[in-house]
Amino acid sequence: MNIVKTAVIGVGSLGQHHARILAKHEKSKLEFVVDADEKRAAKIAKASDTQYLTDFKQVIGKVDAVVISVPTQFHYQVAKPILESGIHCLVEKPFTMTVEESQELIEIAKSQNLILQVGHIERFNPAIIAAAPFVLKPKFIEVNRLGPYDLRNAHIGVVLDLMIHDIDMLLYLVKDKVISLEAHGAKVLSPTEDIAKVRFKFANGCVADVSASRVTIDKYRKIRIFQPDSYISIDYAGKSLKIYKMKTGKTILPFPLNIDITKPKIPTNEPLFYELDNFLNNIITGKPPLVGGQQGRDAVEIALNILKNMVY
Repeated sequence: MNIVKTAVIGVGSLGQHHARILAKHEKSKLEFVVDADEKRAAKIAKASDTQYLTDFKQVIGKVDAVVISVPTQFHYQVAKPILESGIHCLVEKPFTMTVEESQELIEIAKSQNLILQVGHIERFNPAIIAAAPFVLKPKFIEVNRLGPYDLRNAHIGVVLDLMIHDIDMLLYLVKDKVISLEAHGAKVLSPTEDIAKVRFKFANGCVADVSASRVTIDKYRKIRIFQPDSYISIDYAGKSLKIYKMKTGKTILPFPLNIDITKPKIPTNEPLFYELDNFLNNIITGKPPLVGGQQGRDAVEIALNILKNMVY
C-alpha cells in the first residue's frame, strides 16, 4: 500500500485542518469528511475536493484509515466500531474519558493488527523535534501553558484540555514513571477547573512543575528543562529553541561569560503535517506510531489522577 484511503470524522476547528492536509498529502487519498452538521460537512468537503457524510459508520468498508476529531466524550463510541471494522485510527487528544475505554481500544487495535495513534501534537512540534536529542538527564522541568477560554472545550477542564499535552511531553522527555504528584486548581469561568498547577516527582529523581490556565488573554506556551551543565528553553507557540551550556575548561568565568548559547535549526513544516505524515507512514510500513494508544492511555491515567487529587 502506497496510498492510504482516508476520512476525517469531525471537521470542526481542528478536524478541518486534518482534512486540509490529508487532501494534499501525497500518501493520502481523502475519500470523505464526516460531520453531524451537514452544512459544515459540505463546506469542508468542497474545500477539500472530496465527498461528505453525516453518519461516521458509512465510511466502514470504504477507507483504510480515519482521523477522529469529535468532542472527547464521543471518542470511544466512534473509535470502537471503526477499529472493530479493521480501520486504522488517529484519535485526537485526550484519547478517551476513562482509562478503561483507552485500554479496550488498545486491545481491539492489537487484535486487528491496526495502527492506533493519539493526537498529542506537541510531540511533532518542530522545536521539540530539534530539542529532543539534547535532553539527556533532566533534573527539573518547568512548563507553562496559558491561553484564552474556548467554549468548544467547555465539557472538560483545563487538565484534560491543555495540561494533557504536557503530561505526555513529560513522560516522553523524562522516560520514567511518576511516583507522586501534588495538584492545586481553581474554578473561574466554568464548573470544572480553569487553572491548575501540578508538581510531579519521577522515579529517577526528576521534578516537574506544570501550570495550565485557560483564563489568560494571550497564549503563552513554554517549557524549560534543567539538567547537569545545561538549560534548554523551548517556546511551543513560537517554535523556538535555545540551549544554554556551560563552557568546559580550567578557567572559571563569571556568568554569562561561562555560557555557550546555541539555537539549533528548527524544521519548517507545521506540527499537524508531521503528525499525519507519521500516521500514514506507519500504516504503509507497519511501524509503531510515535504516540500510540499506550502513550495516550498513560496520559489519560495521570490526568484523571490529578483531578482525583486536586485541592481547590
